[in-house]
Formats: sequence, C-alpha cells, structure tokens
Amino acid sequence: MTTGFPNFDSKSARLFERAKHVMPGGSTRNQTYFPPHMVYAREAQGCRMRDIDGNELIDFHNNYCVTILGHQHPDVVDAITEQAKRLTCSALATEQEVELAEIVCARNESFEKIRFVVTGSEAVMNAMKAARAFTGKSKIAKCEGVYHGSNDFAEVSLDPTPQNWGQGRQKSVGFSEGVPAGLLDSMVVIPFNDAAAARTILEAHADDLAGVLLDLVPARCGGHPASPEFIAMLREFTSSNGALLIVDEVITLRMAYGGAQEWLGVTPDLTTMGKIIGGGMPVGGLAGRADIMEMFDATNGKPAVPQSGTFTAHPLTMAAGVATMNAYDHEAVDRLNALGERTRSQLREAIAAAGFEGQVTGQSSIFIMTFSTEPLTDYRAVYRATSDRHHRIVAALHPKLVNRGVLISAWGLGCLSTPMTGAEIDHLSEAVQESLIEIREEMDG
Repeated sequence: MTTGFPNFDSKSARLFERAKHVMPGGSTRNQTYFPPHMVYAREAQGCRMRDIDGNELIDFHNNYCVTILGHQHPDVVDAITEQAKRLTCSALATEQEVELAEIVCARNESFEKIRFVVTGSEAVMNAMKAARAFTGKSKIAKCEGVYHGSNDFAEVSLDPTPQNWGQGRQKSVGFSEGVPAGLLDSMVVIPFNDAAAARTILEAHADDLAGVLLDLVPARCGGHPASPEFIAMLREFTSSNGALLIVDEVITLRMAYGGAQEWLGVTPDLTTMGKIIGGGMPVGGLAGRADIMEMFDATNGKPAVPQSGTFTAHPLTMAAGVATMNAYDHEAVDRLNALGERTRSQLREAIAAAGFEGQVTGQSSIFIMTFSTEPLTDYRAVYRATSDRHHRIVAALHPKLVNRGVLISAWGLGCLSTPMTGAEIDHLSEAVQESLIEIREEMDG
C-alpha cells in the first residue's frame, strides 16, 4: 500500500468517524471492521481492489469466498448491465431464474429441484423448516462451533467456552444474549468428526429429530473434511430414523463441480448454497430431493412451508449467477484447486522460514493459518489451539498484510479467485513471511 495502516489522516479513517455518528460501531456489518478504523473500498478489477485512498490490495478475502471469478468479470458485468437495461425488479418471475435453476441442478444429481432465497442464512433457515415439515419432528442437530448463518437456531453453540459448553456431552448454548430456552431445547449439538460420540447423542433424540445439519469442511473446526466414518454414520442414522441429512454448501460448493459432497461421496437429502451462485450479488439457494422440495409448492394452496421474499430470485442476481456458474466450469474448478494446493504449501514454508510454529489447513481454494501445532480435529481442539499467542499473532499479522497490499480475513482465512496466478500466490507468501519476521522481532523485543 502507498500509505501505512492505520492512518488517521486517511480518507478511510475520516469516513469511519462520520459512520460512527449514524451506525452502531460505524457499520451495518461487523465483519468489515478491523481496528482501529475501517478501510473503505472504491473499485476493483480481477483479483485487485483499491480503497478510497488509492491503495491497492490483492483480494484473498473475496467477501468471505463469494467472488469466485474475481471482481468485474466481463461476462458478469455484461449480464448485469443487459439485465438492468431491461428490468431490475419485478413481482413477476424471469427467464433467468429458470436458467440458473437448470444450470445449478445439472451440476449434481442430488439437486433435483431448487428454490432461491437472498442469503445463505435464509437457505439454512428454510432447510430446517422443510425438514420439520417433511418429517413432522421438531429437533435439528448440528456440529458444535460450526457457522450456518445468522439466525438463532443456526447460531446455537457457535462459540461456546469451557465455562458453558458442557462436560462429557455437548450443550446447546445461545450465541446472542436473550435466546429463549425453548429454542435451545430444539437444537441438538454433536461433536464434529467423532462418529461414536455423535451417534450416542443423536440416538437419545432419535424420536424427535427432523434433520442433521452438516458442513462437510467447517473452517471453525480446522478446515479439515468430515471423515468417511463420520459421514457414513450420519447418512445411515438419518436414513434409519426418518430424519434428513442437510449439507451446508454455502461455502464448500466451490470445492468441486458438484460441491464438496461430490468430492466426499455423500448424497444428502437437502443442500444449502449461496455465495458463488449469485456472481457477487445477494443470493442463497436450497436444493434437494423433489419430494422434500414439494414442501414449498404453492400451486395447490398454502404450502407446508410458505417461502417468499421481495428480493428472492432478483433479476440482477439471477443474471449474474448464470454468467458465473457457466464460467466456473470443470476446468476452472480444477485449476483453482491446484492453485490452492500451491498456496497452502508456500504459506507453510513462509511460516517456518519466519521462525514460527503453525499450520495451514483448508481444502480446494481455501486456506486457514493457525499458529499452533496442536491437531485441529473439532471445535474444542481449535479453541485450545487458538490460544492468546495465536490471537496476538493474527491480530498483528492482518494490518501488516494490508500494508503489503494483501487482504485476508481478520482471523487468518483466505480464498482464491480465478483471475489469480502464481504471481499473486508468491506475493502472498512473501508478504506473510516478511510480516511474521517483523512480528517475531516485536515480540522478542
């Protein structure tokens, strides 16, 4: 970057001061804040962004894994522009909605039918509703510490601590203050990748369990995939007990042409998705077995699960999604995944060369840096591994990377986009190594 961060004389710093007068904390989205002041984006092209002060950043953040084709991809821009010239908003359906549904459903046989919503969080919410309506049961199970969006049900036990997470068996803990006890009772919490322990918990709720919600590669459990044993147990248990297996692919859909479920060999009953299928526009999706998806069918009166929304299947989103999913073909997926392997390898070398202990996990085109050598097996293992030392390093690393023209998430996660080449990966690994050397000198001093 051409100016250092933080810079309290910058346009970003001054704009942040304005923002604090009209928005709590100066924003309407907590993820955009990193102390001591925000950086405001102005424009972007490919894998590079410029802030309002003119500083350039290579975008390894991609709005939490959304912009798979990078910024301002010509096909996406053309699709949005042409659609905007014709129609931007309507109470009628559009052809682009049908076209995107056909494109997405063709990528995996488990996507028999699909419904679009506005966010991944909304997709998960409707998946849980559909599971309850279809099975006539009330409880949903999820893995401890895994993020499934911003509703009270999905957020249960998102960030429990040793003081409240329960001993011997996971406990349902609210994320926001004031979550009703009845809501907590409707969620069953299981450990990730511990098939025996999870099955014991599930069996205790089998008569009331409508579904099991699973992220196949949860970042908050270390970025490792669900084991074959864990997947097989959940698939067998749900099938045998009249519950649905709901796979959350809001992030992991990028990992293979048909999503992480194709790569890991599992066929869920329902799949939630979002992020990449909207081409950078607000989107969510819920796909799955035709008989379950009929819970949303309103052609014969009120459906079992009424689902609509003013901006659902927005014409601009549908047009951008069509262009994006057509471009993210088998060749693009394979190339990006190979680049992801190179990224993780180079980052491991950079961390070691800087004299730090750590590990780089993640799959496909996603990487996560953790400054600990403890095995990252589940949420509790990650909680222990990400000690105060890890947090101090990550907190110091983020602004130093910004000053070297690199943007990742504030907690060490990053992802790739198709415009990236080896040159961007080299820049990232060099920036990480240089930044860590500075941090080590500061810590030793």
